[in-house]
Amino acid sequence: MSLFTRKSSILITCAKGIAPFLKEEVIALGFPVLSELIAGVETEGTLEDTLRLNFSIRTGQRVLYLLESFTARNPDEFYRKTLKFPWENYIPENGYVCVTSFVDNPSIKDTRFANLKCKDAIADRFYKKSGFRPNSGPKKDQSVIFIYWRKERCGIYIDTSGESLSRRGYRKIPLVAPMQETLAAAVILATRWKNGENLINPMCGSGTLAIEAALIAMGKDPGAMRNNHGFMHINGFNRPQWRKMKGLAEKTTKAPSGKIIATDINPRAIEAAQSNAAAAGVEHLIDFEVCDFSDTPIPEGTGAIVLNPEYGERMGEIEELEDVYKRIGDYFKQKCAGYRGYIFTGNMELAKHVGLRTKTRTPFYNSNIECRLLRYDLYSGSRKKSGETKNKE
Repeated sequence: MSLFTRKSSILITCAKGIAPFLKEEVIALGFPVLSELIAGVETEGTLEDTLRLNFSIRTGQRVLYLLESFTARNPDEFYRKTLKFPWENYIPENGYVCVTSFVDNPSIKDTRFANLKCKDAIADRFYKKSGFRPNSGPKKDQSVIFIYWRKERCGIYIDTSGESLSRRGYRKIPLVAPMQETLAAAVILATRWKNGENLINPMCGSGTLAIEAALIAMGKDPGAMRNNHGFMHINGFNRPQWRKMKGLAEKTTKAPSGKIIATDINPRAIEAAQSNAAAAGVEHLIDFEVCDFSDTPIPEGTGAIVLNPEYGERMGEIEELEDVYKRIGDYFKQKCAGYRGYIFTGNMELAKHVGLRTKTRTPFYNSNIECRLLRYDLYSGSRKKSGETKNKE
């Protein structure tokens, strides 16, 4: 049996809050969901299946294929059992290995020690078999091994993604604190925006939300933009099959209907967003404009308006942002009737100044910041008729 056809558990990791949307993606791709975790989804398949998962998943961070699981009470037992694994079947003799981990074991005070024991076992196994040792270090651009060790249960995974899947490869000019690509994709999916509707993104920054929306509308797989994945550095990788997958995907992309509009008051932001959109191959699908968010044009029809305003960290900033959030509420009420309005924020106190009642509050995490995607249904006519009232919370 080929290594690439052996079925095993596959763990797809994601940021907290994204797992429900990742689960939907996994099911849509035809894979079973064995469990939904706080920061991931467990499925099953072959190493060959990981090619498709890495190619098509929008909201996941890493695709981890389980190589071996065992019990280990301490570092010595962990080393002995890791040494027995046939690493030479998976890692090229002249390869390079990076080991990462999550460890919660009383005998390990520093996860780097567990990583080192794993590297030693791999190197010693190779030396015993061939007299050679693969190089190792922190770079994730070749073979990446992940250790999950909680109490006495240990799982050894091969990270078939290598670098995080959030690194699509199109963001050439990120600006300050940009939204991660996988989070942006999850936010767009959470709006339930669909092809044929309009997508309006005032305060677009470096354009990540608009770009991810365009990729979704086209049906363009995010993995198509990357030239390197962890699975490419596993013995037996079928490069012709990978090229065929990419070629078929390019033929099945479609021209989206509905407008995607991205604006920002900062000309440098629009310049960066246009450059990033061009790198993603979607610049022709997005209308960019330099203007204040309140002057963002709203075309006739329906769709979603998504803003990601600043959250504020210092008192002076927060006081200024109170007015910004109030103006967002005015913009929604005065110019956006018929649309669904969304604000992604990590400051719920500021959100109270919008002055509209939220329809839903979807939890997300932006790095370590707990955030909410707030939905507002925007109706024409008076608040009394539409059911909109001041947010008293």
